[in-house]
Amino acid sequence: MEDRVFAKPQDHIVDFAFNEDVVGVFPDMIRRSVPGYELVIPMGGLMAARHLGATGTAFDLGCSLGASSLALLSQCPSPDVRVIGVDRSAAMIDQAKRNIDDPRIAFHCDDLLTTKVTGAKVVMLNFVVQFLPPESRADLLQRIAQEMDPAGLLILSEKVQDERPNVQAFYDSTHLAWKRANGYSTLEVSQKRQALENVMRVESPQTHHARLNSAGFNDIVQWFHCMNWISFAASPTRVLHASS
Repeated sequence: MEDRVFAKPQDHIVDFAFNEDVVGVFPDMIRRSVPGYELVIPMGGLMAARHLGATGTAFDLGCSLGASSLALLSQCPSPDVRVIGVDRSAAMIDQAKRNIDDPRIAFHCDDLLTTKVTGAKVVMLNFVVQFLPPESRADLLQRIAQEMDPAGLLILSEKVQDERPNVQAFYDSTHLAWKRANGYSTLEVSQKRQALENVMRVESPQTHHARLNSAGFNDIVQWFHCMNWISFAASPTRVLHASS
């Protein structure tokens, strides 16, 4: 379905939420809003599948409709892998269960801040940390680093803020033009921006890199960058190694 959530004037803009209205149009919304999304998800899934191999467990934290989980499984023919998708939005989880019929995946409506990832070979956090309380982010990544397989792989994708004002202004204006080219009106862009102000708090790439390192990820690669969007591959011990 086409995203028209913010198409009509609203007297009072409430904070953005992943409710049933958003769930119904989410694939269209994120495709038209996040430059590079259609590369990050399949490429991240490919890297995750190569790292997972024929056995092991992957966690898709903040899984929404399961796009990252599906991207991984599509590149992994083994019947012996397991993917656990976690999201605190019941509407997202219910729809993900309806969309994806694969015995290798289980979806859970739960809080990713308390979800155990013990022994995981892969953890995916795609466009999720930006919605978490800033004070909880370091603890989450530290716990993931401690609980996952020491040679495991973390895929972390985020919207970011450039530390150089002139560069950020260029990114903002280009992104606005891109959304308009994708059919969003000025009203839609403005109202969605207001709805996100209190719930999406972005940080610089340098902040993300430093936090990953402090959390215990000793091998970190920023493999993707498109304007305000980046993705890291990180591991407590190794990420750059040959995979079959």
